[in-house]
Amino acid sequence: VSGVEHVFISSGENVHLPCNNALHDCKSTTWIYNRFRHSATVELIRDGIKKKDTESYERLSLGSDCSLNIKHITEEDYGLYICRQYENGELQGAGAYVYLHVLHVSSSSSQTEISAGSSVSLSCQLFSFTGLYCDGWISYERIDLLWVNQAGDKLKISDSRYQISAPGHCIITLNTTLLNEDDKREWRCEVTHGNQVKTSATYTLMKPARDETATAEIPVHITKPTTMTADTSKP
Repeated sequence: VSGVEHVFISSGENVHLPCNNALHDCKSTTWIYNRFRHSATVELIRDGIKKKDTESYERLSLGSDCSLNIKHITEEDYGLYICRQYENGELQGAGAYVYLHVLHVSSSSSQTEISAGSSVSLSCQLFSFTGLYCDGWISYERIDLLWVNQAGDKLKISDSRYQISAPGHCIITLNTTLLNEDDKREWRCEVTHGNQVKTSATYTLMKPARDETATAEIPVHITKPTTMTADTSKP
């Protein structure tokens, strides 16, 4: 489909979804969201006004360029967003299609369980659906998930400190036993396409000043969301 874009973001961040078919004002703008996993389409904005009966109402806003802004993205927000323009009840031009892909990092251990000598399992998952399920789509597009250290070097399976496994193309796990020197150490999960990082999420261990026990911060997104225009040359 011409005009299709892909936006990658990590959970917890704010995202900006472009409307490439915007008219001179946004009073004719409608944004709808296709919930693939629920087989339902939700109208988020009609005639430039937010619909109050949507779950994400408080997190939505319409930009001056008719873009859709969503605060505090969760892994439940992934899917297809469509921007359409109507005048006198008639659709003007083609809709703008934006696929949102959400990266989420979680830990199997609670904050109170994390300390030197304990084992930590981190899971990094990309939530995505484009008509193909995530595994099929990112395999076709040659998109990769990987864990990197603070220097940006890929963590390898051959490194005895880490056990890395990938149950599927859209999930990659990292298991390790923590050392004292792991205080403030970062483990970062990246989504890459070719040599470009599309988005990433960081898991950081911080030792509190009043306690010898390490606690885990919420994953922090460290790269700006990027868009990927569809390659219409592929079948």
